[in-house]
Amino acid sequence: MTHSPVAAPGIVFEDEFVAGLKKIFEEMIVFNQVLGLKIITLTPTVVRARIDMKPTLIGHYAHNRIHGGVISAGLDAMGGLAVMAAIGARHMDETPTQRLHRFGKLGTIDLRIDYLRPGIGEYFELRAEVMRLGSRVASTRMEFSGADGKLLSTGSAAYIVS
Repeated sequence: MTHSPVAAPGIVFEDEFVAGLKKIFEEMIVFNQVLGLKIITLTPTVVRARIDMKPTLIGHYAHNRIHGGVISAGLDAMGGLAVMAAIGARHMDETPTQRLHRFGKLGTIDLRIDYLRPGIGEYFELRAEVMRLGSRVASTRMEFSGADGKLLSTGSAAYIVS
């Protein structure tokens, strides 16, 4: 995924904004706790996270494969996080607290997931970026990879932002 970034590449988030966004994503969105989603990288243009495999995420008992719903929900969450980061970068004139209050209306409009290979491994990495951030709708692309870096699933989504 090499595309022109939505936000200016020179933007660096304040520690307060990063901590607040991590708290929202990892703690306040309780389903993300169920999935075990943990943010690795949070920039205005790309977000990365990790899911460690655990028995509650198994979708196929005979093969220890991760459930497709975990992949889908994880990629949807990551697309939303990428939109949050892009919105935060667009409004750097506001305080971190003001920007963290902008996500109340964010919601998924459309989600497409392509399952390319079985999800088998001890952990998985997820990546998302915003392709377009409009005044009402944002479009994203996401990737779900194994611990070895092999691409297992891809996704694209649209989110309402206002």
